[in-house]
Amino acid sequence: MNERERQAIVCLDQHGSNVPGDADTVIIGAGVVGNTIAFHLAERGHDVMVIDKNYPLSGTSGSTQAWVWVHTKTPASYAEFSMLSAELYPHLKRRIGDVEYQRTGGISPIFNAADMERAKRLIETHTARGIRIQLLSRDEVLDKEPNLSPHIIGATYSPIDGNVNPLRLVDSYRRAALKHGARYSFYNPVLAIEEGQGGFRISTERGVISCKRLVLAAGPWSEQIGRMVGIHIPVRPVRGQILVTEPLQPLLRYTMSGLRQTQNGEMLIGYSKEEVGFDRRTTLHVIRQTASMAVRYVPALENVQLVRAFSGLRAMPKDELPILGSIPGHPGLYVAAMHSGYTLSPLVGTLMAELILDGETSISIHEYSITRFA
Repeated sequence: MNERERQAIVCLDQHGSNVPGDADTVIIGAGVVGNTIAFHLAERGHDVMVIDKNYPLSGTSGSTQAWVWVHTKTPASYAEFSMLSAELYPHLKRRIGDVEYQRTGGISPIFNAADMERAKRLIETHTARGIRIQLLSRDEVLDKEPNLSPHIIGATYSPIDGNVNPLRLVDSYRRAALKHGARYSFYNPVLAIEEGQGGFRISTERGVISCKRLVLAAGPWSEQIGRMVGIHIPVRPVRGQILVTEPLQPLLRYTMSGLRQTQNGEMLIGYSKEEVGFDRRTTLHVIRQTASMAVRYVPALENVQLVRAFSGLRAMPKDELPILGSIPGHPGLYVAAMHSGYTLSPLVGTLMAELILDGETSISIHEYSITRFA
């Protein structure tokens, strides 16, 4: 870390008292969404500051499988939006460094006739949007993934899907933003927000910060932050629990719905969705269900050792689609709240920077406006 980066990161310890001053744009939330917006703004020379009550990767962005997943997203327009973002990853690597992005291709196994019929309808709607997706027979699936269960009857497959190292991605966004002059204030909870004609005054634990523009990117905590400016952001936490195995010899070639193998051989397994508020505990019954799902998909996992389990909180909008853009009636106020932030971060950062600096976006985000909940 160079001297400029050191000076730009403030409030790292829990007992400091420095406040980094004011900024043209302040972003509340230092997860993958907040950091991609900060990077894209700073890259264009904009004065931006990120505030977080903790530290990057301490929340949702640090508790994930980090799929870059497209082909089973619904509706088809959302899958297309996700595809456009995934296509930006190779270029992003050249700008912020290696984030261990792998375009492995993605497989979603099918075990029964009802799911097969749903898959056929999905392929029809998604192919019309230009998404490359195939319906594979049982033999075709097992040819691609020999370790999958012989009980499958088929699968959907797309070459666009993959995964990324979440720790590397968020840290690379942050480091790149710092190099372009962005500033950060960590361990600094927001206490209140005052909205005025000239912008916003943000009262934090370490003092008051003023800005012309404010971006709410607080993930599962977006609803609470929104209340401070009198708006309702319909986002709730949805818990997901993930199991991690010991490092294994290569078992899976592709990213799969429910599990993937990392570069060091560990298997990440999990797809639970639990409405339990902000409770991040792991539970034995979900661990058992998750392990059973993994063995059903890949029987060779039956005797491997689990080394740990962890949980994370998805930021889940009411209709499960991103909430993105400006907030009518509140000049200078923006929101970026969504599930699937790792898939969407390259595109979301690009579009939010365009909206804030240019007043318009190169791709329409009207479908994701908060006004749809009005």
